[in-house]
Formats: sequence, structure tokens, C-alpha cells
Amino acid sequence: MNLRHLEHLLAVIDTGSFSRAAEQHHITQSALSRSIQALEDELGLRLLDRLGKRNELTPFGHVVAERARRMLLDAAELRRSAQFLRQGNIGAIRVGLGSGPAAMLMTPFLRYMAREHPGIEVDLFPGATELQLTQLRERLFDALVIEMRRITPAPDLVIEPLIAMRTGFICRAGHPLLALGGEPASAALPFAALRHYPLASTPLSPEAARILVDLYGPNADPQTAVSVRCDDITSLIDTVRATDAVFIGIVAAARAGIAAGQLAELPVSPPLTAGARFAFVTLAGRTEAPSMAIFRRFAEEHLRD
Repeated sequence: MNLRHLEHLLAVIDTGSFSRAAEQHHITQSALSRSIQALEDELGLRLLDRLGKRNELTPFGHVVAERARRMLLDAAELRRSAQFLRQGNIGAIRVGLGSGPAAMLMTPFLRYMAREHPGIEVDLFPGATELQLTQLRERLFDALVIEMRRITPAPDLVIEPLIAMRTGFICRAGHPLLALGGEPASAALPFAALRHYPLASTPLSPEAARILVDLYGPNADPQTAVSVRCDDITSLIDTVRATDAVFIGIVAAARAGIAAGQLAELPVSPPLTAGARFAFVTLAGRTEAPSMAIFRRFAEEHLRD
């Protein structure tokens, strides 16, 4: 069976027309029609119903299209594996990072690679989990490192737990909350005290939101409690350092500022014991570039409290 015929069939399905599919593959429309006709002749059944300007898959066409996608992906992975072996190429590193992993890994890993492995191409992409999952499935990334609570398990995803990191509340040194009730180390604050100041956080999963509500009551619902929200933890920490906002998230992201005396962790009662759980996510059946072993080791060593 000619894989090119399968590619042409899927192009018609994905673009919705013979003309756009032909343009996508840089062939004439008549050549594309002959290709799909040859596939139908080989299989002995019609695959597409041509209804005016619309093209719809027949019931058998749906079966062929589903299996064709798997076959073409398998063929691409076979070529990818052969390239690594033939050229001795360890491959590029293309990874999407969730907000927590981006804060902990991105700059340190780029520095490490520039210093220790300058010949390896590295592309790191911070961003929203939903978009990154789409890009992973489109093979724009080779892997994701994201918060497990923000991903739904699926048959095409391999989800490998990495680590759970402690979460808490971070404010600037000298924040008025630190002076309430005496020494910060012994004076746990009620969550209600934090609500007098802006709360800053990344977008939280429904599970994380439920944890906050269970611990501190309805007033802790992030939808109403959080007023400063973005996916970039570094920006949130910088905002907290310069204002009276309070950051809710992984404590390790603020450790440099805490060590420098610029930031402090607020003791809140009850303590926020549920940590952020991070995972390494890849596509099932995807051939992993040898260079990804470098990133895996680095992530395991640096993504920790």
C-alpha cells in the first residue's frame, strides 16, 4: 500500500476540499484525484462520497482514515529512529514547560546547555497547558513537564510522575502580615488575613481550587480570591517582591529571594500541605531523541524543594 495515497486521503479530510489538499501537497487536483482513486481501487471500496462541493467519508472511509493516521505516524517514527541511528545524531531538545517547571528549570537549563552542550539545539516553550497538549500532539514538542492536576489522562499520552513540591504563601520582607501576632515563625495567620491584600497565582486546576476551599473555606476559591493571575511565576514573584501582593504556589520558586532576605514565607493556619505534583508527559509510541536523557536528568536533579 502506497503511504502517499493515504496522505492524500487525509489531506482531503483535513482541508475539506480536493483543491486545498492538492495545493498542500504541491500537486495538481487531477493527480490528487487519481491518487485517491488508486487507493479505492486497491481496497475495492469507495472511501469518499462527493456531494457537490462537499466530500464526506463513507463508513469504510472512516475506518481507513483512522488506521491511516496511525500508519503514517508509525512510518514517521520509523524514519525518525533510522535517522538517529544512521547519522549518530542525538537530536534536538524541544520541551513545553508548565508555569512551575518553567520557573525552576528554564534559565538554569539554558545556561547549562550553552555551557556543557553547545552543539545541541534547545527549544523550551513556557505556556498554557491546554495549548501545549495540542502542540505535543502535533509533534511540535517532544515532551511536556507540567502539573499533573491540569492534565486529563488519555490513551495517546504517557504520564510519568516526577516529584511533588511544597506549596505555600510568599510575601515581601517587611510585609505588614509578618508583624501580626509576634514572630512569624510562631504566629500562624488565618487565611482571612491574607484577603486584605492582593493574592497572586498561576491558573489553578479545579482539584487545586477544591483543596484551597476545603482548607480555608469558600473565601479561598481562586476564582474570587486571586486578583493577580498569569502563567509566569517569575513575574508573579517579582510583583510580590515589589508590592503587598501574596503569592500562592511552589515555595522553591521564591527560594533565591528568601535566601537574599527579600521574600518570606507566611505561616498560615492550617498549613497548605498539598504540594504541586509535576509529571513528564510524552506521546505514546513517540521515538525519543537520545538528547532527551540530558533533560530528564537535569529535571530530576533541579525540580525539587
